[in-house]
Amino acid sequence: MGYKIYPNVELGVNAKIGEYVVLGVTPFKSVKSSGTVIGENAVIRSHTVIYCGNKIGKNFQTGHHTLIRENNVIGDNVSIGSSSDVAFEVSIGDNVRIHSNVFIPEYSTLEEGCWIGPNSVLTNALHPICPEVKKCIKGPTIKTGAKVGANSTILPGVVVGKNCLIGAGTVVTRDVPDNKVVVGNPGRVVKDISEIDCKFGYIDKPYK
Repeated sequence: MGYKIYPNVELGVNAKIGEYVVLGVTPFKSVKSSGTVIGENAVIRSHTVIYCGNKIGKNFQTGHHTLIRENNVIGDNVSIGSSSDVAFEVSIGDNVRIHSNVFIPEYSTLEEGCWIGPNSVLTNALHPICPEVKKCIKGPTIKTGAKVGANSTILPGVVVGKNCLIGAGTVVTRDVPDNKVVVGNPGRVVKDISEIDCKFGYIDKPYK
């Protein structure tokens, strides 16, 4: 068939598995992890690699060359795009959309319905070469319904509030209150999402 599924994988019904997919990989380092469970109706495209210890809900989709490391909890109706990398110990809620070429580091939380644009990078280490770096690693929290624009960078431990919109190319260096629009480097709040208009006139207020 051109793919490999290890015995520690429980795959739901109606799964579609592409060529060169590998499911249930055990990491070389010593970690505690159980088998991987993937819910019904999954679409796992070619060259995706999913490690052991993942709990993944129904209607899961990956793009091509997607990597998901060990011990993550991923909800229903989640899509992770081509060449995106999800590290270990990540929590992803229902209905989350992660586009292509996105990096999600360990100990990050993506709440229900959030949207991460292509080429975005979340980070988790304030001082990467510090000998005690592992003691203070903390990924960002992207709250329910928040949208992160393409090529954005979210710094360690930052909380992006509910329904926020992070503009393309923004560097988010501090917590963002709910329902705000943030742009720039460093990111700054410029308006409330209720103030956003559709420049094409298709809808009165895209984010009421």
